[in-house]
Amino acid sequence: MPNYRRNRLPGGTYFFTVNLLDRKSHLLIKHINMLREGVRITKRKHPFHIDAWVVLPDHLHCIWTLPAGDDDYSGRWRAIKKHFSKAIPVGEYRSKTRIKRNERGVWQRRFWEHTIKDDKDYAAHMDYIHYNPVKHGWVETVKEWPYSTFHSLVEKGVYPIDWAVSSVDCINAGERD
Repeated sequence: MPNYRRNRLPGGTYFFTVNLLDRKSHLLIKHINMLREGVRITKRKHPFHIDAWVVLPDHLHCIWTLPAGDDDYSGRWRAIKKHFSKAIPVGEYRSKTRIKRNERGVWQRRFWEHTIKDDKDYAAHMDYIHYNPVKHGWVETVKEWPYSTFHSLVEKGVYPIDWAVSSVDCINAGERD
């Protein structure tokens, strides 16, 4: 098994991008409850804190903070992906390699991880996550997208409900690609 170069900081805070194999698919929002269930089950067995999350039709971004002494985000992603893949109907294309390995053709095998360095880095990634549906053209304003932590963060006073509706906010958030 390959040993990918991953930064592992026990108890660290991480930004993730996780993609479906078929980038034209809408499986994540079509089966959002199955994804949520996989996250709940995984969190119960292997706790972590969700700082921010956005689910788009074909990919998702999130920030997690792991418990002190724990750096196993890969195991958590494996569990979430596995649960989701088992919960949705079969029907996707599978390569010969995936068939041979008895794998579904739902997720890209890898994910992108970035260790959050400081408060400025954290704020930039929080903004990027919540602005992403606007960036990809799914909605015109952040508050319109239902599959993110934006509204709960508005309730907590982290963001105003009209965040990123001014051209300056949109330009700044859009630059963090």
